[in-house]
Amino acid sequence: MLPTAKTPPKTGLSDLTVLVYGQTKIGKTTLCSQAEGALFLATEPGLNALDVFQAPILSWDDLLIACAEIVEGKHPFKTVIIDTIDNAYKFCTDYILKKFKIEHESDLGYGKGYAIVNNEFQRVLTKLAFLPYGLFLISHAKEVEMDSRTGKYVRVVPTLPDKARKIVLGMADMVLFCDLEPTTGEDGSQILRRVIRTKPSLYHEAGDRTGRLPETIDLDFAKFYEAYGAAPAVNNPKPAPTKPAAAATK
Repeated sequence: MLPTAKTPPKTGLSDLTVLVYGQTKIGKTTLCSQAEGALFLATEPGLNALDVFQAPILSWDDLLIACAEIVEGKHPFKTVIIDTIDNAYKFCTDYILKKFKIEHESDLGYGKGYAIVNNEFQRVLTKLAFLPYGLFLISHAKEVEMDSRTGKYVRVVPTLPDKARKIVLGMADMVLFCDLEPTTGEDGSQILRRVIRTKPSLYHEAGDRTGRLPETIDLDFAKFYEAYGAAPAVNNPKPAPTKPAAAATK
């Protein structure tokens, strides 16, 4: 049972679990669609403009069936994309409510309903994350007001409920915040550049356990892939307190 040798770090994007979030229509789905062997488990509409493999997911049962087929391995896909993970969590909640014949998680008392929902959600995501495929989870963004010793400030986080967000953040190798950054164009005018923020900040949720990514990348899969492949791994990336330029809400 116990290992006799260290496991080397996984270097392929198709080995990682990645949370991608940002404001609506900034390009999250398009970014993920360019991952190797992408399969979308589509829990909401929004793929009509893309040429992708997709399985419509309308319930938690649908997701379980799709996951069972993915586990079986008789397919060409390399990356599983749940778009959005917010709706997947809602389907999980509906599944538990129906299973226990209750109208709300609190009906079971003492937090038992919430715990059952979160355990089921975590069970399935953990199983997917251990498979030999990449796992991309897409969420929207929202602003929350935070308190500090010096006053209040606004932070941008994924729209998942708190418990679900902690589960996803705990298992994600990368948390990529898609944002807009004001910059100056060639003619001197102000333009908005679409970027991916990869490092932790007071003002947004982000992170990169691989240590391979720069702080900010253009929101372009080719540049993201190039940055990931070009950089050597760093075990302890330094947090960067970058304030987001654009307020992101769903």
